[in-house]
Parts: sequence; C-alpha cells; structure tokens
Amino acid sequence: MSEPRQESQAFWRHAAFRELGLLSARFREHRYDRHTHESYVIALITEGCERVRVGRQEVLAPAGSVLVVNPEEWHDGEAGAEQGWAYRTFYPSVALLSEVAAELGQRQPPLFPQTLLDDPELSRLLADAHMESTSADATRAEASLLSALRHLILRHGDTDRPAEPLDRSGAQRRFARYEQLIEDNLTEELDLQALAAAAGVTRFQVIRDFKKLTGSTPAIFIRDRRLRRANRLIQDGASLADAAFAAGFSDQSHLSRSFRAVHGITPGMFRRAG
Repeated sequence: MSEPRQESQAFWRHAAFRELGLLSARFREHRYDRHTHESYVIALITEGCERVRVGRQEVLAPAGSVLVVNPEEWHDGEAGAEQGWAYRTFYPSVALLSEVAAELGQRQPPLFPQTLLDDPELSRLLADAHMESTSADATRAEASLLSALRHLILRHGDTDRPAEPLDRSGAQRRFARYEQLIEDNLTEELDLQALAAAAGVTRFQVIRDFKKLTGSTPAIFIRDRRLRRANRLIQDGASLADAAFAAGFSDQSHLSRSFRAVHGITPGMFRRAG
C-alpha cells in the first residue's frame, strides 16, 4: 500500500492581474480556523472532499465541485474524507469582480447565494484559468481568467438584490463602534469591557452582538483584523517581524502560527509571491 501524499501548498500572483492571489494545495490534517477575506474565494476541488462551514451553513465539497465564498463571510475548512482534499483557489478582489460585472452590464458587485456549485463547465474553465495563471503569455492568461469569471457571474451571480433590511435591534450600529475601536487599537490588549464601554452596553451584549453578526467571538474577530493588517503590511514590503509587531501579534512566530491556521500557507510564502 502506498503512503498518503504529504500536505503541500503553493501561492503565487496572476501573470495578468498582479493583485490576484492563487493557491494550489493538498491537505489531509490541516484545518482552517474560522476567518474572513476582503476578497472573494473561488475554490475548485480537484481531489478528495472538503468540509466547509460558511456562516451557519455546512457543506461537503467533493472533487469536481466549486466553492464560492463572498467577501466578509465567515468560514473555515477541513478534510471531508479520510484522504483529505486538494484544490485550486482564486482570491479575486471586489474591485476585479466589479469591473468584470460592469463589462457584462451589471451595476453592482456580484454576490453568490450558493456556496457549493456543481457546474462541470465552470470547473473546466477554472482549471484552465488556474493553469494559465503563470503563462508567459499574459494576454492568454487574462483571457482564460475572464472567461471563467464571466461564466461564474452570469450563471451563478445574484445582482438583483433588494436593499439590506434595516437592523432594528441596534446590533449593526453597535458593531460599527466595536469595529472602529478594534481597528484603532490593534496593537493594544482589548477586552470585553473596553468593547462594551465603546457601545454603552454590557459585556454579555457584546458577546451576543458578535455571535449574531459574525457567528464568532470578539477574540476571533480581533485576530482576523490583525491578520488583515499584517497581510497589507507584508504586501507593502514590511519585514515579517515588523508586520507582526505593527499588527498586534506578540512576535513573528505568533503571526506565523495564526497566518497558517487561516491561510494554509506561511507569511514567508505569501511575501515571496510578491
């Protein structure tokens, strides 16, 4: 009997869209902690099966299926079968998908109501686009990606959305205050009492608000925002140690552990992708 293949991951930037990150990975034991992205996540499962929770929904994504996570949606991920899973992932920005949607005559950024897509043509287009992403012919890489995004948006996007309902409980208004306090004090130790004082509520209300609006805890949300700041600093050329300090991590090792738990790669791999 052959030994199971080792876990592996590679991260790089698209030849024609340098802001677009791509991941190719195989995992068996790795588990993604709950987190968000400012970008979309589009993942083609190529082997095995992944179990993913997005919001309060849980799905099993087998080989050949596509997972789509909208920006700011809380999600995690782990093996959905004994052999784990392999996948090819795109992280397109809201600006990129908005630009593509506008060229297709749509007036707002697309959202995707279905997390799990069973669409063989989309899977084929994404596989081609992922392989072409490192092509020396940037025009070819660009056309391949745009073909896949066009199919995804037109077939699975929802742009005819009603306005967001008013939040009558005040949780959204309070959450804006929590978020501002966190962004302004990422390098400080923040506790529930500080968040409660910012919104004039009890610590128990803070916990309820985070659970209602993010499905998670204040601590996980704070770590998520620290990682976002570290990501931006690394992309801007900061050293890993400086990024860790400026984003509120205790040291570079703390950043590395958190980064891999959320992104599946190390900060060094992310930085080398340029």
